[in-house]
Amino acid sequence: MTDPQWLDDVEMRAWLGYVRTRDLIAAAIGRDAGRDANLSYVEYSVLVYLADAPGQRLTFADLACALEWSQSRLSHQITRMQKRGLVSRETMPHDQRRTVAKLTTAGGQLLTTAAPAHVRSVRRHMIDVLDRDQLATLAEIYEVLVDHHRGAKEADPLARLQPTAPGED
Repeated sequence: MTDPQWLDDVEMRAWLGYVRTRDLIAAAIGRDAGRDANLSYVEYSVLVYLADAPGQRLTFADLACALEWSQSRLSHQITRMQKRGLVSRETMPHDQRRTVAKLTTAGGQLLTTAAPAHVRSVRRHMIDVLDRDQLATLAEIYEVLVDHHRGAKEADPLARLQPTAPGED
C-alpha cells in the first residue's frame, strides 16, 4: 500500500474552507427557513425540484438522483412531507412498480410563501458577502466541480431539472 498524497497547506485550506462554509451556510439558511416558513432546508429543496418538474412530479429515482440521495432516504423524507400535506405519493399509471412524488397545492403555496425569505437568506449568508468578481470565480469553480462529478451538462440527464434564471430558457 502506498502512502496517500497528503494535502499541502493551500489544498487543506481550500478543502476545509469548502467543508466549513458548506455546513455554516446550510445551517444558517436552514435556521432561517425553519423560523420564517416552518420549512427545513431539505424540505425546501424537495419542493423546488418538484415545482420545477413537468406536471410538478418526479419519479423517486429522478428526484433521488437530483438530490444526490438514496431512494430510501427520499422515501422517508417524502413520508414526513406527506404527513404535512406538502407532497403526495402516486404510482405511475403505465408502470405500477414506479412511484412518483407530486407537489400538492399546499406544498406549492408554502413554497411560494417561503421563496422570498429563502432568497433573502441566501443573499444575507452568501451572495452579499462576496463581491461580483468573487461570485463569478466561485461560480466557475463550482461549475468545474459539478462537471467533474456529473459529467458535461449536456450528458447530465438531470440538467433539465436544474433551475434556470429567468431569461435563460
